[in-house]
Amino acid sequence: MEIRQTKNGNLATLSLSGRFDFNDHRTFKEGYSAYLTDPMIQLIEVDMRDISYLDSSALGMLLVLREKAISCNKKVSLKNPNPTVMQILDIANFAKLFQIN
Repeated sequence: MEIRQTKNGNLATLSLSGRFDFNDHRTFKEGYSAYLTDPMIQLIEVDMRDISYLDSSALGMLLVLREKAISCNKKVSLKNPNPTVMQILDIANFAKLFQIN
């Protein structure tokens, strides 16, 4: 998986591409860690437009990000999931935990 990071005002975006699975734990954590401590950032947006595969460990990583963000008074949203990824998010009831658009 590749991560492209952008920051615009109080919004940080992590644009993910490729397979998002257990092997990406360290890469994903490194991608968002600085935003958790940045006082300007209020929302961390995970852009999933280019994700080709998502497994249960990736869902767990998203939950960990959400928990850490909440403890830092920040929000996390998921953006642009393709139909396959959206189906996985639906099965996992992620719409109850994340804003998905």
